[in-house]
Amino acid sequence: MDGTEGNAEQPAERSHRSSVSSVGARAADVLVYLADDTVVPLAVENLPSLSAHELHRAIREVLQLPDSALEAFALWLVSPLLEVQLKPKHQPYKLGRQWPELLLRFTDAPDDDVATDEPSLQFRRNVFFPKRRELQIHDEEVLRLLYEEAKGNVLAARYPCDLEDCEALGALVCRVQLGPYQPGQPTACTLREKLDSFLPAHLCKRGHRLFAALRGRAAKAGTDEQGLLNAYRKVKEVVSSDSEWEASLRTHYRAYLLKCHELPFYGCAFFHGEVDKPTQGFLHRGGRKPVTVAINLEGVHVIDSREKHVLLGLRFQELSWDHTSPEEEESVLWLEFDGHNEGTPVNRLLKVYSKQAELMSSLIEYCIELNQAAEPAAPQESLTGPAGGPGSSAPPTQRPQLRRQSSVVCSRIQHLSTIDYVEEGEQIKRVKPKRTTSFFGRQLSMGQGSYTVVQPSESLEQS
Repeated sequence: MDGTEGNAEQPAERSHRSSVSSVGARAADVLVYLADDTVVPLAVENLPSLSAHELHRAIREVLQLPDSALEAFALWLVSPLLEVQLKPKHQPYKLGRQWPELLLRFTDAPDDDVATDEPSLQFRRNVFFPKRRELQIHDEEVLRLLYEEAKGNVLAARYPCDLEDCEALGALVCRVQLGPYQPGQPTACTLREKLDSFLPAHLCKRGHRLFAALRGRAAKAGTDEQGLLNAYRKVKEVVSSDSEWEASLRTHYRAYLLKCHELPFYGCAFFHGEVDKPTQGFLHRGGRKPVTVAINLEGVHVIDSREKHVLLGLRFQELSWDHTSPEEEESVLWLEFDGHNEGTPVNRLLKVYSKQAELMSSLIEYCIELNQAAEPAAPQESLTGPAGGPGSSAPPTQRPQLRRQSSVVCSRIQHLSTIDYVEEGEQIKRVKPKRTTSFFGRQLSMGQGSYTVVQPSESLEQS
């Protein structure tokens, strides 16, 4: 569910290889890509009428995955221009044939790019799979696939992380790839040679690290390798009656995922758009900046695509929303939330310009519906319990690490241009906000809705 704007991020970069769009109606090999970029070829009959659910089952059988994989993963059609999670009833072949229509509807891609773009079929995490359910998974292969996808999102900076958290996550990647830490092996120098395998690329560039140091984002320039090495040294091992290597890998996959669970946008679907910049300077120049909108079962985050930090994070209880379609005016997702302007409480409106506004609005509505229908969430497992092993987080009494001052996951409202308002007749006035007087009717207390990922033509819905 993501239309990238040409600067495709890592999960989409490998998707130029077509999986389904050029295959005939007879027996054929369908290529399904996993999060680690490996390929699963499936020999199938009558592909044009095959549903995503049937392909999903075939993949699970080939990979010998347990029942827990049924809800944990979904099939996605992915290209550098658009990402779509499929419903079980969708027919991937037919959607692949309709791909140009979807690109024209949900992206601003040039006609030449639309004509040459082909999606690949990927087996990825289901955006509707709750984090608490992930804690109940112990199968090593399922954990590995979830780990590989989370790692890819961290390295591609789709999941913005503070340097301290990048080092902690990178240390677990070192443990998985290099084995238990041995004194003197590796050294900071050897880690530097493949640093981008452990840390996001924008943290590995020398110029960025010096700039970050000058801005106070790091204690010193050029200390990333040593910080990663120190974190690697602290990764604890597990004594188990099982095979030591398998047990420890299972533990570290899980530890990596648990660390990612601290990120409020973990497990999101990603959409691309633009927001207005605050006016600056004597000429009041503004303009727009590219953003990524990340939506999961917990809320909505607007992320600065260039600076790799959060501009606005809202739980569903904190927002109202709506969208305008291209038929009405420019396609926009409207987010309303409470704030302050010069010390006065106000309602605030943020405009996110995106041809995917309709998809984002429908996804927000469906996530709220799922939350309302779900049973009360059980208390999260202790990370120091038997399942968590050594990958433990700070005790609950300590301040969460991601709440640190200037964290990249904290909102930066000052970097946004918002409209402060309340509706009063035809006037827009600044008054104390109340959720019950929201400009929009869509809020957490709304009625039940229906979510459709791509709303394809009738021919795509035939089963």
